[in-house]
Amino acid sequence: MYVSLRDRPGRELGAGARGVAPRVAKTVVLLGIVSLLTDISSEMVAAVLPLYLTAELGLGLLAYGFIDGLYQGVSAFVRIAGGYLGDRYHRPKWVATFGYGVSALSRIAMLAVHGFAGITAVVTADRLGKGLRTAPRDALIAGASEAGTLGRSFGVHRMLDTVGAALGPLVAFALLAAVPAGYSSVWVVSFAFAVVGVAVIVLFVPNDKAEHGLSALRPATLFREMIAPRLRRPLAVAALLGVLTVGDGFLYLSLQKRDDFAAVWFPLLYVGTNLAYLTLAVPMGRLADRVGRAKVLVGGHVALIAVYLVAARPAGGIGWTIACLLLLGVFYAATDGVLAALMSRLVAPQARGSGIAAAQTVVVLARFASSMAFGGLWLAMGPSHALLLVAALLGLAVPVAAIVLRNVDRPAT
Repeated sequence: MYVSLRDRPGRELGAGARGVAPRVAKTVVLLGIVSLLTDISSEMVAAVLPLYLTAELGLGLLAYGFIDGLYQGVSAFVRIAGGYLGDRYHRPKWVATFGYGVSALSRIAMLAVHGFAGITAVVTADRLGKGLRTAPRDALIAGASEAGTLGRSFGVHRMLDTVGAALGPLVAFALLAAVPAGYSSVWVVSFAFAVVGVAVIVLFVPNDKAEHGLSALRPATLFREMIAPRLRRPLAVAALLGVLTVGDGFLYLSLQKRDDFAAVWFPLLYVGTNLAYLTLAVPMGRLADRVGRAKVLVGGHVALIAVYLVAARPAGGIGWTIACLLLLGVFYAATDGVLAALMSRLVAPQARGSGIAAAQTVVVLARFASSMAFGGLWLAMGPSHALLLVAALLGLAVPVAAIVLRNVDRPAT
């Protein structure tokens, strides 16, 4: 990985006469470090939340499904606002910073809440912060990168992000091993990492769009960009595939139920997925730049079908568990940053944050519906049959998505 000394779009960042690969912009790396620290914080909480809610607080699966749905989907209500504010006022850095700050405060608030209503309020605040920051942050990444290296830039950012996501559960695991049921220590340490992440973005990340002098788009023009015909197909596909994406928490609870994992080992399931994700994020980004981002996006959902089939097996074992975690990492590496890279090239540069936010909003709303529905399916059919049903539906949706997205994104030259 290389870091450039310049963050100007349209320049060759580190491209030499001998065909050396363009360097990744400094802004991309700095935002990756911010995300690394923030994800240590957030994944510490996410890794223990299913057990905390079901074992410590005694909530049922429907209650967990509701909170998991909030965790997946409530950010949709402010993602468009975050993207729009960053685009309209050329302040993506500060919109993102505010979002990071809200999420940081939600970590320490976990100390004071112990019931369903309190947990719901804190999770909602955390996800609202995430919704505000994501699109402006991704717009900063796209604005600092060349068109032909968008997939790689997002891959580098997601790799650093996922290093934090892998470390977070390990820190939570170590704390719970040292202090059984010591959830308070998890919340405090999580808050500390989040505060350092906020400090990095405030002190070191430039507000690139303001420096680039892009002219502002009026609200009506931004709205037209977001509903333009060229966006309809990818948004429709994002909704279709998102509603058939089962939340990680349900997958891990299914593995735990089948293979009888001790509660203390549960956070390590997140680590396995994140290790696969961080290993493959950059290669998948490069592949998307070469063959087309839409193709890689659809291919990632083929890996997700395999995840469901492996998780639904009646008999498990360590080998099948590892296979499930690796395949889930492949899915995220092929879809997360790739979708943002795809959308960033389908809108005007001035509306980049809003375009990315539109796709992210569709995805999180679809996954919110998915979490709510899958909680009911689990109770009605059991985890294995529920996963097999979703796998069959996704198997039907993937070829439809491939046809709809044909030629929507050509390989960059």
